[in-house]
Amino acid sequence: MGAAWRDHSTTIIVTLLVLPIAGVVAYRWRRRSRSRRLALAEVGLVCWTLPFIGMLFTPQATPRSVDLVPLHDLPSWVSGSPDTAIAQVVGNLMVLAGVGLFLPIRYRWAASLPRVLVLAAASAVLVETLQWVLAIGRVSSVDDVLINTAGAVLAAACSRRWWVTEKADPERQILPVP
Repeated sequence: MGAAWRDHSTTIIVTLLVLPIAGVVAYRWRRRSRSRRLALAEVGLVCWTLPFIGMLFTPQATPRSVDLVPLHDLPSWVSGSPDTAIAQVVGNLMVLAGVGLFLPIRYRWAASLPRVLVLAAASAVLVETLQWVLAIGRVSSVDDVLINTAGAVLAAACSRRWWVTEKADPERQILPVP
C-alpha cells in the first residue's frame, strides 16, 4: 500500500476532497428540481471513476506484460505483504465500483445486475487492452478484469434500492425499487 500511496497520494487526497464538495454543489444546484438524486449520481460516477482511470494509466518504469491465465495473479497479491494485498484487492474492486454504484441510479437501461456485469467486464477488458497497447509498463491481467467486474457488480447490488425504475409518479418523479 506504501507504493500506491507514494505514486497516487495526490490523486487520492484530491478525490476525497472533491467528491463531497462536488456532491454538495450538485445537490444545491438541483435543489428546486426533482432530479437531485440524478445529479448526485452523475457527480459520483465522474468523480469516482476518473481518478481510478488516471491511476490505471500512470506509466510505470517496467516493461509491459500480459497474463491471460485466470486467477494466476491473485495468489501473488495475497501472499505478499498485507499492505500489497489490501492495495491490490481493494484497489481493483474500487476501480469500476463507481460505475456499478451510480450508473443504474442515473440510467434506466443500466438498472440490472446482468447489464452492469456485461458493461463492467467490457470496460475492464478495454482498460487492460489499452494498458498493453499503450505500453505504459503495466501488467494486463485477466485477474484485474475479474476483480474490477466483481467490484462493479457488488457496488451495483449495494445501490439497488435507488435504481431508476420503469414506474414514475404523475409529476414524473422517479421512484426507488421496492
